[in-house]
Order: sequence, then C-alpha cells, then structure tokens
Amino acid sequence: MARSIIVTGGFGVLGQAVAQAFAAQGDKVARIDFAPQAPAALEGALDIGGVDLTDAAATQAALAQVVEAQGGIDVLVNVAGGFTWETLEQGSVATWSKMHALNVVTNATITQLALPELKTSSAGRIVNIGAGAAAGKAAMGMGAYTASKSGVHRLTEALSEELAGTSVTVNAVLPSILDTPTNRADMPDADFSTWVSPDAAAKVIVFLASEDAGAINGALIPVSRGG
Repeated sequence: MARSIIVTGGFGVLGQAVAQAFAAQGDKVARIDFAPQAPAALEGALDIGGVDLTDAAATQAALAQVVEAQGGIDVLVNVAGGFTWETLEQGSVATWSKMHALNVVTNATITQLALPELKTSSAGRIVNIGAGAAAGKAAMGMGAYTASKSGVHRLTEALSEELAGTSVTVNAVLPSILDTPTNRADMPDADFSTWVSPDAAAKVIVFLASEDAGAINGALIPVSRGG
C-alpha cells in the first residue's frame, strides 16, 4: 500500500532527490517549501509552496492539505533548513537566531503538529537532517550553523525517547558535505568526489523510513561517502 510522505524543503536539491526516491517506489509524496514553486515538477506529487514552517498556523494548513489529499501522514522527512559561514567577530548575533529558526524551529513546529497523524500510522517515521560538522568540534565560522544542527540532533534523541512506546521512530542522517551546485560554487577547489551525492543521502533516508528500519530509533547516522 502506498504510504503518505512529507518532505519539507522539498524544492531544494536534497529535497527533490528524497521526494523522487519515495515517488519511485510508489509512495504518495507531498513537497512543502518556503519557496513559492518547485524548479521542476514531480509527477503525482502534491506541491505546497510559500509555507513558513516557523508559523504554526501556516504549517497546520499545509498539513491539512496533505491529510486531505493523501489520507494521512506516514513519513515526515525534515529537510528544510539553512546554512551560513560567519565568524562571530565579523558577523551578526542575529545569525544565531536565524540558524536556530531555520534548522530547529521549522523542524519542531511541523513535527509537533504532524504527530497526531504519524502516531496513527502502523509504522510512522520521522527522519531529520543533521550535520556531520555538528558531531564534533566546530570549525571557525561554523558556530551558528553547528549549534543549530546540534539542536536537531538533540531534538531527534529526545523525541525518540518520547515516542518509544508508539509506532513512530525518529532518526537523523548526518551528511558530511552534500554535492550541490551551491557547495561547488562556494568551494571550487575542493575534491567533489569525496562529497555525498543527494541521491546517495536519499537512499539512506528512504531506508530509515522503511518498515525494515523499525528497530532503529534515536540514531544519528553519519553519511560520509561519495555514493
């Protein structure tokens, strides 16, 4: 039976790859994004653009559309987020609030509101996107970003225990560097062959969302090979 999947940040490079991977196996996919429209259509997908996931009312309205169109919610993949490189001395303290909002608050808002539907699924799944850079010592300029992604890691762990007695699992993937056009432009001298392709990351996410991954809960899984 086709499951109901939500991919936040579904219009971005990783979000598109994740949505495509689920659609390819016959799932019903909804892509939710802050951008007004996707750069490319995905056949059969429900696209909901212009959604501020820090706004509970807007998020609830988007979820209602998904439930009406797809009959519920089985899987929530929280791809939506942001990145910045900025030193504290030359940057702005406001950047720390912005990163927290983009990476943690968006995730917490839609997850909290989706929980009633997810808990009715026989195998509800939440998959978050953390960061390999936030798993160890933060590098220069990465303070605000890694602090926010550390928040995603802690949210994943805490929620996995909160939902331990339910049908819902909560895990996160921690990519090293994703091979995206933006990252290539920002780091033109890097060895791209060592980066993680969006398709490779999507395969790990699809597995964590599967029934076969039901024994995995509260895991922070590094994804660091080129793929």
